[in-house]
Amino acid sequence: MTNFIEEDFLLKNRYSKELYERYAKDMPIIDYHCHLPVKDIAEDRQFKNLTEIWIAGDHYKWRAMRALGIEEKYITGNSSDEEKFQKWAETVPYTMRNPLYHWTHLELQRYFGITDLLNEKNAKKIYNQCNSLLATQAYSTRNLLKKMNVKVVCTTDDPADDLRHHKKIAEDRFEVKVLPTFRPDALLNIESDGFSAYLDKIGNQTQVDIKDFDSLVKAVADRIEYFHQHGCRLSDHGLERMLAEDFSKEEIDNLLGKKLSGDNLTTEESEKYQSALLLKLGSLYAEKNWTMQLHLGPVRDTNSKLLNQIGKDAGVDSIGDLNQAKPLAKFLDTLNKNEDLPKTILYNVNPSDNEVMATMAGNFVSDSPKGKIQHGSAWWFLDQKDGMEKQLNSLSNMGLISCFVGMLTDSRSFLSVPRHEYFRRVLCNLFGKDIENKELPEDMEWIGKIIQDICYYNAESYFQFPE
Repeated sequence: MTNFIEEDFLLKNRYSKELYERYAKDMPIIDYHCHLPVKDIAEDRQFKNLTEIWIAGDHYKWRAMRALGIEEKYITGNSSDEEKFQKWAETVPYTMRNPLYHWTHLELQRYFGITDLLNEKNAKKIYNQCNSLLATQAYSTRNLLKKMNVKVVCTTDDPADDLRHHKKIAEDRFEVKVLPTFRPDALLNIESDGFSAYLDKIGNQTQVDIKDFDSLVKAVADRIEYFHQHGCRLSDHGLERMLAEDFSKEEIDNLLGKKLSGDNLTTEESEKYQSALLLKLGSLYAEKNWTMQLHLGPVRDTNSKLLNQIGKDAGVDSIGDLNQAKPLAKFLDTLNKNEDLPKTILYNVNPSDNEVMATMAGNFVSDSPKGKIQHGSAWWFLDQKDGMEKQLNSLSNMGLISCFVGMLTDSRSFLSVPRHEYFRRVLCNLFGKDIENKELPEDMEWIGKIIQDICYYNAESYFQFPE
């Protein structure tokens, strides 16, 4: 059966189609948050087969296969790559109305020119066809990024990373900017058994003896400067909820010393430390004119059996119903009143928090830059048509969608860039419907400018990536 994704996919009237074709379709892409393995870009990796590049590591697909009752050996186990792909192909027809159904066929079409609907009958043919293309130089990781008109990619990197892969890419003068993002989860996770060893590693890198909060901040500031020199302009934090506990410097020094001495901390003590470090990190980001990303709301690793069997990122996370507004407001306000509030993007995984994030962003506006605090794009469980529309509507209703910095992939897959196209079609259709309903003027040039700003120019201006 022929693919249903045609030129007017998701575009329901002539205005939507014109906005997409004239203004959105050919805009370059800034993928400012993803989890692409930078080593693969540095080495310009050629994937051996479609399973390697498309299924391995994709917990969205894993969840769908598990829901269908497929054995784990065909998902993350020791079955062959071809067997795993066959099971995925068997799953696809059952994913109708899940975003995977759209993404799967969009990606097959945009990267491989395949317009057939994937199923168990044509799986072997499609697998072999794609594998033949993946074996050519045109399908190396770098060429895949260029094929999709990507201009900037921001990876997600640990503060202890030496960034050697980013250095290699820069030395090669690769046309696509591949820049690091500072993700200090390990610095914040003081409850971890490996926390003290991790601080030793950071201390060795920076020649700082970390024994109290001041020395820790000195070492962290050194790593931030190192990242900045290698093009980093964003940080990222993955948190269940924002932490903003009251603390004194003496308290933080004492509990940090307690942890470094081998003692365990209470939850209250850990949250005081995390609150103190988050505030200090915010001020350090502001000094560098970085953007701070706050990903809030998931409950992670809920299935202990699969976690023990597979490890982190096993696809057993969920939306959390956590209190976000008060601690987030306190955190942002503390930074703001101290003139330390950096550009910030607020992402929520719980759709009930859309209006919370949209209104919170409007509380801390300033004269520069426009849209300094952003209600971030629909994320994780929400980065599908319904979730995107809800995020765009809440942003429109509570703020200025014209200032929005647009979409990202948040993906580990080199075949996920068409999610930008998916978003752009949803965006153009929303505006097109409003024009048709006489809720917006038929000013295609002006609305087209807004579309292009959201797709590319706002992000280019907001992040100020190095030349």
